[in-house]
Amino acid sequence: MDWLFLRWLVAVAAAGCGAWLGHAAGLAIGWPRAGMIGGVLAGASLGVVLDALQARRLLKWLRDTQAQDAPRQSGLWGELGHRTERILRARAREVQDERRRIDQFLSAIEASPNGVALLDSSSQLLWCNSTAADQLGLDPVRDLRQPITNLVRAPDFVAHLQAAGSNDAVTFSLPGRPGTLSAIVRPYGDGQHLLLTQDITERQRTDEMRRDFVANVSHEIRTPLTVLAGYIETMNQLQLNDTERRRALVVMAEQTNRMRALVDDLLSLAQLEGSPRPPVDRWVDVAGLLQRVERDARSLSGGRHALVFDPAPAGAIAGNEVELLGALTNLVTNALRYTPAGGQVGVRWLPRGNGGGAFEVVDTGPGIAAEHLPRLGERFYRVDSGRSRETGGTGLGLAIAKHAARRHGGELEVESELGKGSSFRLVLPPARVR
Repeated sequence: MDWLFLRWLVAVAAAGCGAWLGHAAGLAIGWPRAGMIGGVLAGASLGVVLDALQARRLLKWLRDTQAQDAPRQSGLWGELGHRTERILRARAREVQDERRRIDQFLSAIEASPNGVALLDSSSQLLWCNSTAADQLGLDPVRDLRQPITNLVRAPDFVAHLQAAGSNDAVTFSLPGRPGTLSAIVRPYGDGQHLLLTQDITERQRTDEMRRDFVANVSHEIRTPLTVLAGYIETMNQLQLNDTERRRALVVMAEQTNRMRALVDDLLSLAQLEGSPRPPVDRWVDVAGLLQRVERDARSLSGGRHALVFDPAPAGAIAGNEVELLGALTNLVTNALRYTPAGGQVGVRWLPRGNGGGAFEVVDTGPGIAAEHLPRLGERFYRVDSGRSRETGGTGLGLAIAKHAARRHGGELEVESELGKGSSFRLVLPPARVR
């Protein structure tokens, strides 16, 4: 039944009942007409009061949190309360769904490896993820509503922020914080900005290493090629006697061998970087590996050094035999090259308490200064370039050993002191040792 008709019917019924009761009361006192009018007014007033009580209950529910159901009433206020409740519940579900989507979106941004920050039209910080806070040195709570230019005091970044609409990223470093950041600002919304940051320290280091690698390879190959070209030109233009010719051929052979060694080491590095990780179910006997290294070491030393190879206990290593042999041979070869004649080179296998193990190569050579130790293992890095070239080194031996160790889950440890020799350890994890 339509609520308007029902409401009218209730009003008519209340007025009719009031008129009948008023007329009966009026007859008793001799004022039937006045009693009828008073009864109509009283009935209408009662209806208004009851209607107001229903409205009051609905208003009270609306003023509260609407945690409970709307008052169950009949008529206009009942239907109004029911429809209002449905609208509010639907709106609450929409708000909850929207909040859930926003939380999921923010969680995705929070998981991003790049920094994300939101700035208002005045470049004040509205929100940032933990990556941006770490990269820019921000406090996600304390620094809210602070101008970003007061928080990130890098001139290049400030200039980029002020040059709105720039499509190029800016790189900068923050005072007192290591590394280099790349940042780009994109406008969105009503004058707001999206700040994206990325830590490019490792990328720059890799690019620098790549440039150094190319430059070093070019230099290492150019030097022997220059020597070869010079001797070839000399032999073509001049008549050399037998002694001069033999000397030229000896030098050319030395430079050819130097280039061959360099190419071999480069191929070894390329193979290490391009091949799959060493297997974990193929076991290499430690004693057999050390015996092969010892034969090569005694041949290379030619009796000029005292070689001490400790007997290896029973054990095996899971991995690639060729890589392990190459790494260990490079360590022993370096020790022999830099240890003067009459010096001592010792090689042994050291089981470790955690279940792992290490190949240790100890020499009595000149030792290495402390400032060089962190860079040992970098490609073509030499403590003494002249000394390395005199001994025939390519500058890649330690890089090959370090790379092979890491491919087996291990590390290359170096301890050295000037005048007291050096100790190189190829450390392998427990999972690779049996």
